Amino acid sequence: MLRNRSGISPVVATVILVAIAIVIAIAVAFWATGLVGIFTKYEKFEVTNIYAVPVAGAPNQYNIFITAKNTGTASATIDNIYINGQPIANPPAGFAVNALDVVGGTCTIASEAIGNLQVTCNPGEVAQFQLTVGAPSPGITVEVTLHSASGKIYPASVLLP
Repeated sequence: MLRNRSGISPVVATVILVAIAIVIAIAVAFWATGLVGIFTKYEKFEVTNIYAVPVAGAPNQYNIFITAKNTGTASATIDNIYINGQPIANPPAGFAVNALDVVGGTCTIASEAIGNLQVTCNPGEVAQFQLTVGAPSPGITVEVTLHSASGKIYPASVLLP
């Protein structure tokens, strides 16, 4: 047997083990960061602009213009619009929704029918809507709420001139 030869010194062995542990910790951290990114995607719409304009020659008729931007990190679909808490397909007493149009923006429009709205926005994209609404009287404040396919709501208020 060779008793004159020895293995690596304890200091070198410790340095090698610490280096391996650091490399494994970095690999696990990158892996965990990737998982966190997958599970933390969220949708969020912001109503950036809303205003009402009277329809010429039609008393108590208003065009309501709504601009919404997806400021979240996941794509989201607007599937309904509410007026004072009621879907536009079944508006509250005194109101009538005569038309709904998606008038601009960068989102994908699958359907813009009243009661079957499907506008999908990727992060950063904007949707612009126009509602033609009959209201009971001028000078009232109307709450307009966007509803997403995941069940979230995004309210905004507009004063009818």
